[in-house]
Amino acid sequence: MQLYYHPLYSDLILAERHRFPIQKYKLLKTEIENLGVSAIHFQEPKKVTVSQLALCHSQRYIDDFLNGTLGDKAIKKMGFPYSQQLVERTLLSIGGSIQAAEAAFSHDLTFNLSGGYHHSHSDFGSGFCIFNDLAIAAAHLINTEQADTVLIFDCDVHQGDGTAQITQNHNQIITCSIHCEQNFPRNKQESTYDFALPAKTADDEYLATLKQALDFCVRIHNPDIILYNAGADIYTKDELGLFNISLNGVYERDLFVLNFCKQHQTPLMCALGGGYQRNLSSLINVHKQLFKAAIDL
Repeated sequence: MQLYYHPLYSDLILAERHRFPIQKYKLLKTEIENLGVSAIHFQEPKKVTVSQLALCHSQRYIDDFLNGTLGDKAIKKMGFPYSQQLVERTLLSIGGSIQAAEAAFSHDLTFNLSGGYHHSHSDFGSGFCIFNDLAIAAAHLINTEQADTVLIFDCDVHQGDGTAQITQNHNQIITCSIHCEQNFPRNKQESTYDFALPAKTADDEYLATLKQALDFCVRIHNPDIILYNAGADIYTKDELGLFNISLNGVYERDLFVLNFCKQHQTPLMCALGGGYQRNLSSLINVHKQLFKAAIDL
């Protein structure tokens, strides 16, 4: 197992009541270390390159973000105040997902302690997602001939609308989104496969859908690698969630995905995805289920 992390993941100055829990990355790393994962498993990411960003994003949008020439509306839609600190954090975070995806071929199971920025479209950011790390990682693996087929398996509670839009004409990237039908975004995009579940969906229905969806995608497409968005916002106490998934349900989800990939000898890269409890210790505990599952494999 290999994990990618940089202190800048949590180094962003936000307003006191800002909705994004920016401190979760730093706190989660400490909790993972407390689980017994030693320092040798952690790697520092390098920044994504402009040419890698351009695999999935328009040059104008890339330039506007890097040069600080985004309009006020675009910045508001993105969800973060613009700063050079945000630029540095974003480039490292996207780079972490690309490098974790590459490393999965030699380490089988890898993690970026960030990522899952699936609301980012080709020419704008949205919902705390600036550039779409998993789409970029998938396109990079294909572009460099490290993979022929990549499955992006998105289990965040919100639909991966940006991922669907970016990859709609890329038949080597398969997208599967299991999400809450009534939740953000209001206007859904068309993934390769969408499993839209109703609000208040509980463990049994959710896990049955998950198992059928993953088995189907792998059987039909035989991906060379799976990029997994392990959103913690499916949890019943998540303030932006709407599902009724227990903590054990989150653990069972993550354990199934990890074990499935192990049994099928499919490299797996995991990104954290969303999680929006203001109680940070409770939020960290939900994200931590992914790493408990990895240790229990």
